[in-house]
Amino acid sequence: MTRDRYGWVVVLCAFGLMFTGFGIAYSFAAFFQAFQAEFGAPRAHVSLVFSLCALLWFSTGVPGGMLADRFGPRGVCLAGVVCLAAGPALAAQASSVEILYLTYSIGVGVGIGLSYVPSVGAVQRWFTTNRALATGIAVSGIGAGNLAFPPLAAWWIGIFGWRGAYLALAALVLVLALPAAMAVENRRVRPGVTQGGAPLPGATLGDALRSQQFWLLYVVAFLICVGFFVPMVHLAPYAHDRGYSAAQGVTLVSLLGLGSLVGRFAVAGIADRLGHMRSLVGLAAGLGLMFLLWWAAESYWALAVFAVLFGSLYGGYVALAPTLCMDLFGARNVTGIIGCLYTAAGFGTLIGPTVAGAAFDAYGSYDAPILGCALLSFIGAALGLGLARARPAHASV
Repeated sequence: MTRDRYGWVVVLCAFGLMFTGFGIAYSFAAFFQAFQAEFGAPRAHVSLVFSLCALLWFSTGVPGGMLADRFGPRGVCLAGVVCLAAGPALAAQASSVEILYLTYSIGVGVGIGLSYVPSVGAVQRWFTTNRALATGIAVSGIGAGNLAFPPLAAWWIGIFGWRGAYLALAALVLVLALPAAMAVENRRVRPGVTQGGAPLPGATLGDALRSQQFWLLYVVAFLICVGFFVPMVHLAPYAHDRGYSAAQGVTLVSLLGLGSLVGRFAVAGIADRLGHMRSLVGLAAGLGLMFLLWWAAESYWALAVFAVLFGSLYGGYVALAPTLCMDLFGARNVTGIIGCLYTAAGFGTLIGPTVAGAAFDAYGSYDAPILGCALLSFIGAALGLGLARARPAHASV
């Protein structure tokens, strides 16, 4: 196989790692009611299991990205797979929600963090044209996992109980993700340098962190990511509250994944033509409109339409974010920069689902968090207009 073609192997490996890791994470919706019944916990406490997990996968991307920039992604991704398998395996023994924090949240969160950022960063260095498309294909593994794993987990819960289902998911991680981690490679050039040994063009991590562009992009990411995972965690219990079956609720979560899968291809291709920065503004505004649609929905079909459209916008952003980092800061330390940006999503996710659960526990309604997420998305779109006029930070480096 030629070296150029091996770039598509890297894309396939990244797809496999994200399919498995995020599939485990997004199957959490299928376990939500089982945890409430098993531990008698309020929704805020159960939601925090997922929120802590997401905070860790986004924040662990920082050291994961830096290690991948220095040593290459293979060993980092292998460590992530070990954590990803250990998380659900240990969670199957949990006797309280607090034990889930220490097992599922840490294991799955760190596992995704050590495999997601290094693998998506590896893809960036293999492509100069169609980079958004290649990234979209790689991160479509997230949407595919979101589509496939919740109903699979619900089926296994019905057969084995929630503890047995977690053991089965841990085994599936080893079967699917371990070979992908072993095949990931980005040694087309040594990370951070050209084939001649000179530094790659672009900003260093320190340059990026001192730039106005990075922090504006960070704030936009934080604002829209507060709402990203509220439907992932709460749409199934929301549907149950409205009188729909557990299977219908899980189906809505899978539809989020279907939309996400479509969005990673469709939005990425559109963004390559329309412009990456302008596409970011459109995505943020669209997310705000989708929250208003959720708030106004009166039927199951309206919720299904919301799930598909919201998922497509979410998927488009996930495909776009690494490309925005490459546009603004260049290839030199792109993986570490992506990892730092993703901490914004981690903090947003820590707040969003947990506050939404607390609001429901206090008021018996999701109206306030849904409308609040819409407002934050619109503010993110407004700030994104300033970023669209920004000069790339690496232009003078």
